[in-house]
Amino acid sequence: MGVLTVFLDKATNLADTDFIGKTDPYVIFDLKQDNWLQNRDYGYQRSSTKSNDLHPVYGETFIWKNIEDIENLVLKVRIMDADFGSRDDKVGNCTIQLDKLGLSSRPMNVDRVVDRNIFTANGMIHLRVSYDA
Repeated sequence: MGVLTVFLDKATNLADTDFIGKTDPYVIFDLKQDNWLQNRDYGYQRSSTKSNDLHPVYGETFIWKNIEDIENLVLKVRIMDADFGSRDDKVGNCTIQLDKLGLSSRPMNVDRVVDRNIFTANGMIHLRVSYDA
């Protein structure tokens, strides 16, 4: 059984979804294995919330244990805006096919677009990911 480690470094150029103040972003990681006959759900983990920050720095590590293998393993990343008294707003998202990265026990930089923009820089998530079999 292996261990998947995701280090959430930062997010950059996030969209401001608040009417008052700035976005209060947090990140949700959802790990699933999409196999032909039997799917596996390894659950989700959530980062801390950063107040009024469109370029939040997290420096947080997330670990999933007992991963059989990384074939068809998908990490869904959602960035949300914490709102008081209402539903949280979606800021951006991406899906990372982990088996396509060539992961090893040495952390690999993984940068992905979470929000495509025409007139401004794209919203990005910056991770370091490793898999130790």
